[in-house]
Amino acid sequence: MIKEDCIFCKLANGIIDTNTVYEDEDLRIILDAAPAARGHALVLPKKHFADALEADMETLGKAMAAAARTGKALKEALGCDGINILQNNGEAAGQTVFHLHVHVIPRWNGDSVCFEYEKKNFTDEEFRETADLINKFM
Repeated sequence: MIKEDCIFCKLANGIIDTNTVYEDEDLRIILDAAPAARGHALVLPKKHFADALEADMETLGKAMAAAARTGKALKEALGCDGINILQNNGEAAGQTVFHLHVHVIPRWNGDSVCFEYEKKNFTDEEFRETADLINKFM
């Protein structure tokens, strides 16, 4: 199931040339064309899903397993100090291409890549209320 107007469908399915580092029947892993760091890779399912909330569990499992394998390969190949595995869902969360993809970003101590947020403080009661509310939809 390929969406005709989706650039990541075209990349994942080899319609557009990429710097592919791995491919199987379900996924293609490519180097990001606008990387945060050397080796920044994208895990792209070949089937179109807008994001992780729309995807089936099998695809999500394969994508996350592939991201972990890619992270291990990047550590071996590039000698980085750590790896970010990042996946955004929705515009408010930073998603800019609406095809499920997982970023695998090599990190070095002292690099300039930054994913910071302002930490919030909640009371124990607020935590309990939030957990109870979420639990109703699980």
